[in-house]
Amino acid sequence: MKLTIGGETKNFKDDLTVAELLAEEKVQNPEYVTVAVNDEFVDGPLESRRVLVEGDHIEFLYFMGGGRPWPSPTNN
Repeated sequence: MKLTIGGETKNFKDDLTVAELLAEEKVQNPEYVTVAVNDEFVDGPLESRRVLVEGDHIEFLYFMGGGRPWPSPTNN
C-alpha cells in the first residue's frame, strides 16, 4: 500500500500499524515522537492498534526544547 510520510510517498505492506511504521522507518526515540495520521494525532497507546490504510498521510512531529528565555524587564 502507498503511504505519504512527510510529503514523500512510499510503499509498505498492508495492515501496517503506526507502531510498526515507526520501527520500519527506524525512528529514533519513538517515545518522544508524536504521530499525526491525516492531520489527527495518534495517542501513544493507540499506536500499536491503529492500522494504516492506502493513501494515509503521516507526519512525525519531533518536539524540541531549549533556546533562550524571552527578555524580561529585570534581565534586559
